[in-house]
Amino acid sequence: MKYKTLAIAALALASSQLFAQTSGPQVTLYGIVDANVQALHGASTQTRVQSGGLQGSRFGIRGSEDLGSGLKAFFTLESGINLDDGTYGQNAFWGRQAFVGLGTAYGHVLLGRQYGSVYTLTNDFSQFSNVASGASTAVIGGFGGYEPVRGSANSATGNGGPARVNNAVKFESLNYGGFTAGALWGMGEVAGNTSGNRVADVYGRYTGHGFDALLSVVEDKANAVGQNVRTVSGAAAYDWGNYRFNAGAMQVDDRTAANRDGKGYWLGASYRMGQHLFKGQYVESKNAGALADGKTQAFGVGYQYDLSKRSALYSSVTRFKNDGVGYVDRAAGTIPVGLTDANHRNLTEVVAGIRHSF
Repeated sequence: MKYKTLAIAALALASSQLFAQTSGPQVTLYGIVDANVQALHGASTQTRVQSGGLQGSRFGIRGSEDLGSGLKAFFTLESGINLDDGTYGQNAFWGRQAFVGLGTAYGHVLLGRQYGSVYTLTNDFSQFSNVASGASTAVIGGFGGYEPVRGSANSATGNGGPARVNNAVKFESLNYGGFTAGALWGMGEVAGNTSGNRVADVYGRYTGHGFDALLSVVEDKANAVGQNVRTVSGAAAYDWGNYRFNAGAMQVDDRTAANRDGKGYWLGASYRMGQHLFKGQYVESKNAGALADGKTQAFGVGYQYDLSKRSALYSSVTRFKNDGVGYVDRAAGTIPVGLTDANHRNLTEVVAGIRHSF
């Protein structure tokens, strides 16, 4: 009887292991809903409801399956949501991310629409992220129609790149003593021209001992509009007790005859006290080349109160200062017509909102 019991137990254990290897993916539904009331004052005043003050609103599905022998399959489908009017963001239903991948003993290979290093750098190393409120990294860009943070129709991807890249193959290494590296190739899919309308992206990151840093180089080549742009970026952050300090810089080199270069940088800090988070950040975006005198500066302070691990109230006050003929003329999002003019270029923004994640 004793041997029979042991045999049954061994069979049950083997069956459970076999089921674990052959069962379907573990699937999770997740999301963020974030909306705020925004007041802008410049040449005139406008109040509006906006989506995504702390983080972009979204819902997504992700899953993974352990294939055994050190292999793992995984996928992510993520859709942006505009809570103010119920539409989807990024000009595509699965516009935030849509990829499938395979994890190996050496790293991960991903295929599909996915984040480039510019998105990671401007999101992870900013007090106001790359969202559309506050003194966020979204201020950086607008260099003659090419906007590296938020993307434009002139980029090779045409739909958010190079922050998000379509038709992309990416390899990212495992973590070796805090170091990771990756490379991404966004195929332009132009017949007879393998380098046409493509994005090439290489980056490296170190995280450890309270320090975090990322360097990246992105080349965006869009033959259809004669675009040929290289973006070099770097950012770092340091956590010291309840304090966090961050800084980043971005250089855009337009290698076409238009010569619409630009550069930007940001400095920020925050302090956490229990459920309370206080933060501030300065951002500067400056045109160069053909529009050398254009500059936008933003300084913002923010406050966040965590109601729980998933819900938070937040607010911010930001001043945007626009100078020069070729100035960017924008806050951290689209500026409604009439809010700035030749005599009233500057803007003050006040935001109050709520974010919930699930």
